[in-house]
Amino acid sequence: MKKILLMMSVALLLGFISACSSGGSEAGSDEDSNSLTVYSPHQNEIINPIIKEFQDRTGIKVDMVTGGTGELLNRVTAEEGNPGGDVFWGGGAESLEAYGSSFEPYVTESDESISSDFKSPSNVWTGFSALPMVIMYNQDMVAEGDAPKRWEDLLDEQWKGKIAYVDPSKSGSAYTQLVTMLFAYQDDGSDGWGFVKDFVANLDGAILSSSSMVPKGVADGEFPVGITLEEAAYRYIAGGAAVDVNYPEEGTSAVPDGVALIKEAKNNKNAQEFIDFLVSKDVQEMIVEDFNRRSIREDVSPPEGLISSDEIKMLDYDFGWSAENKDEVMDDFHQIIIAQ
Repeated sequence: MKKILLMMSVALLLGFISACSSGGSEAGSDEDSNSLTVYSPHQNEIINPIIKEFQDRTGIKVDMVTGGTGELLNRVTAEEGNPGGDVFWGGGAESLEAYGSSFEPYVTESDESISSDFKSPSNVWTGFSALPMVIMYNQDMVAEGDAPKRWEDLLDEQWKGKIAYVDPSKSGSAYTQLVTMLFAYQDDGSDGWGFVKDFVANLDGAILSSSSMVPKGVADGEFPVGITLEEAAYRYIAGGAAVDVNYPEEGTSAVPDGVALIKEAKNNKNAQEFIDFLVSKDVQEMIVEDFNRRSIREDVSPPEGLISSDEIKMLDYDFGWSAENKDEVMDDFHQIIIAQ
């Protein structure tokens, strides 16, 4: 009996030593990890080639979870303390800033090549691409001379119920567009909300649920005009669709979409490697050449065929205010929707 008990004790001891040496705790799981989970609202045409390039270079397997910006940010919040994702890639940067407590500050290897306009003051996100907001129109439905050239032109009765626009609670870019309009008309006597009320009235209930529906809806002729990202519109232009864009004459914004390291990420080192990869010079050149996106790096030129950034009138977009007041802005917007 003593011999049996001794053998059992030795087996238990060896088992304990083996568990310790293999990094049995969750905290050490990152050491031997060969995987990464990325949450992203980006479209597949952007996700697929970039993820393939990263996997080919690093051998790290990437699991993608896609959805709307708001939906995925809510998921990150719900998973705090036990995150299912490692990186949040996409969505308007002010949306990421508003959820900054869910992310871990990280300074990329390319930090010195990135303008301060395209990274968080607290390092909770880094820009991926610069995204001017544009008014897109269908050339078969709208003559060039009649196409809206100002935000104010969208209030014209002829566009009632015919403007493609997304619910800003479901899209980071739509939230940026909303705040851009507020800043453009902040001197209207009601801090821009008078303009927004008139704009919502002219939407006539036609509010979409996904940002990708805007350029597609305009290109397909479902809507004659819409508000979207420059790069989304130019993908259709490059593809031969009969569409074009105007940069609002009152001024527009170019808030970047961003990438952020999720707090307590289980694959932290791989997440950092992925973020460094996204903002590296060759990948930034790739997004310019393949996706017509403006780089956030100072050493990468804009896409061919796009006007230079100097030719676009930019508003003094208060990034901090936009992030800090997101809940209040969304509450006010939804009250306008309810009142219509």
